[in-house]
Amino acid sequence: MGPKITVDSATMMNKALELIEARWLFGVPAGQLEVLVHPQSIVHSLVEFVDGSVIAQLSPPDMRLPIQYALSYPRRLPGPARRLDVAVPLTLDFEPPDPARFPALRLGLEAAERGGTAGAVLNAANEEAVQGFLDGRLRFTDIAEVCAGVLAAHPYRSDPELDELRALDTWARQEVASWASV
Repeated sequence: MGPKITVDSATMMNKALELIEARWLFGVPAGQLEVLVHPQSIVHSLVEFVDGSVIAQLSPPDMRLPIQYALSYPRRLPGPARRLDVAVPLTLDFEPPDPARFPALRLGLEAAERGGTAGAVLNAANEEAVQGFLDGRLRFTDIAEVCAGVLAAHPYRSDPELDELRALDTWARQEVASWASV
């Protein structure tokens, strides 16, 4: 993982952005999306059906598998990573995330619920805030706070055109830069 992804994992902004992605890519209402902390990093997704059954995608934590699948979809090719040995005893723990410790999750859920320009603004603000942290202009704990401020202050549009999204992306980045230069 690179520095940006490492920071996003630590703030759980990666999961916040995945909430937005799931809302748009799969048409799932934000109220039906949930994030769980899974320390073993073996279960990568769960889908619960109306009958209560759950299907999970399990594999060792190795990004080569999802990258390969994204590049070869819909084909399944022999995997580049080690396989999950289900014959070896393993424990799968799940717990809800601490909202005080991971405020980025609330921002992702808010952006998923609102739709419109919220996701693009949150993404742009996060990219700039993380870069501000990596450059030493922001503290780690400022990342979610700055993103929240930019998200709250942006001129929200429910049905934006592409040029409006581009303009708000630029605006959000400039807004974060003004916070980070303090």
